[in-house]
Amino acid sequence: MFTENKTTELKREYVDDIKNTAIAFANCDGGTIYVGIEDDGTVRGVEDADGTMLRVTNAIRDAVRPDLTMFLDCRCETMEGKPVICVRVQRGTARPYYLHSKGIRPEGVFVRRGASTVPASEAAILDMIKETSGDSYEAARSLEQQLTFEQASAFFRSRNVAFGPAQMRTLHLIGPDGTYTNLAFLLSDQCSHTVKLAVFEGSKKSVFKDRQELTGSLLQQLEDAYGYIDRFNRTRAEFSGLDRVDIRDYPPEAVREALLNALVHRDYAFSGPTLISIFEDRIEFVTIGGLARGIGLEDIRLGVSVLRNPNLANIFYRLRLIEAYGTGILRIHECYAGAAVQPAIETTDHAFKITLPNLNFSRETENAPSTRPATSLGKREARVQKVIGLCRENGWVVRKDVEAALSVSQATAILLLREMTRDGLLVKRGTAKNLRYYLAEM
Repeated sequence: MFTENKTTELKREYVDDIKNTAIAFANCDGGTIYVGIEDDGTVRGVEDADGTMLRVTNAIRDAVRPDLTMFLDCRCETMEGKPVICVRVQRGTARPYYLHSKGIRPEGVFVRRGASTVPASEAAILDMIKETSGDSYEAARSLEQQLTFEQASAFFRSRNVAFGPAQMRTLHLIGPDGTYTNLAFLLSDQCSHTVKLAVFEGSKKSVFKDRQELTGSLLQQLEDAYGYIDRFNRTRAEFSGLDRVDIRDYPPEAVREALLNALVHRDYAFSGPTLISIFEDRIEFVTIGGLARGIGLEDIRLGVSVLRNPNLANIFYRLRLIEAYGTGILRIHECYAGAAVQPAIETTDHAFKITLPNLNFSRETENAPSTRPATSLGKREARVQKVIGLCRENGWVVRKDVEAALSVSQATAILLLREMTRDGLLVKRGTAKNLRYYLAEM
């Protein structure tokens, strides 16, 4: 006598929802569907055994994703002298299985509850994804499978990098089961993770001057975010005699590296946006997700790189957006070498912040200049003393002397001499090529 339970389903004849029950068995502990047996256990048999088996296997093959056929055994058995179709379904290894037409959502994913086949909850779906995909967000199957890649395709074309079905598999946008991964979702036009940018008046978050939220493919967000920041990255001119030196508020390379760091290394398992705040004296990049497990802030400063999203980083590497892993923070600090103000990095268990100071921000307008890091103050003081020593030795210095003695750029030398003049340590005499800096009389 047959009875329905968690692993047994009875069907009088073939019905279309057999595929739902097959999905439920594959998502749970497996089970058997008997076609040709009444709900009360009475064996009726089927009239066309071969045709019924074909309908069952075709329905499951065509409607269910990922492919379930390797976990399926459909055969005809004789019970009480009558042909009965037995569809044995094993627990699958690529859960959750779902109806292709519905996607990975409750109306497309089924589980067994006692003797019933019911839609799975969103929590149950996420648990199955995590169980079969591990802790890697980017490798897990995307809940959204109706994805398009117009923005990503255009970006790949602009970089002369192929982006077809074969490349999408190689880059892990398509998983072994033929479904889109979360990495594909991040590059798709449907990506729901956003970047929020805001420009504030002064150095506090009191008055908004402008704001924007970016959506779509991460590649498009990267391009749009850099363009937005560049609009507010002013160029200011310094004159050394007849020579003009243009200095951006923020080194473009530092902005680029901070932005790439924010997009490549954030934790996309959380839905909050990446935040970029532009003030008069600084830009702050705040990313969800602290440091990767096992490394500290000092390790990051030394160039140690533990990738949270290695496949995403590999795509950015192939697109020549990053040159090598672990060099971004080092490059940012190199951009500020010799500057009186230095980038700052802060981290918590769930967030990471990079602050880029404005090189052209007047020191007189800073509220608390003494809050600069001790290493920044020490480096500047050492350079100041070096310039003072040169003045005492030679009687005066010119900009090129400072560049050579300190091994710094022209812009850095100009900034240092300007600040020492403003602080009353040096005085300028002469013009153009005859411009010299002398020690101020105390």
